[in-house]
Amino acid sequence: GAEEVISYNIPAYKLHGRAVIYFAGWKQHYSLYPITGRLLAACQCDPAPHVIDGSTVRFALSQPVPVKMIEQLAKLRAREIAGPAKAQAAPLKKKAE
Repeated sequence: GAEEVISYNIPAYKLHGRAVIYFAGWKQHYSLYPITGRLLAACQCDPAPHVIDGSTVRFALSQPVPVKMIEQLAKLRAREIAGPAKAQAAPLKKKAE
């Protein structure tokens, strides 16, 4: 259900109007953003040998594409984004008198 967009002049996916994940290619690597420490901890993947700098994960072009890792990170990030939207859409319960 994510929407493909260009944001900050790079490709991204948005869900419920919020950016899920950005990605970009460079001379020596390609990157995913924003990948927080919390997402990396929740991901059942080994971040080595990839470079992690703040909320950016850099993947070397010389290494095989870590498809499973990228898939897990994208799904975790989408769940993170969808959580608040689902909470906002939920009907409010009336207080018992």
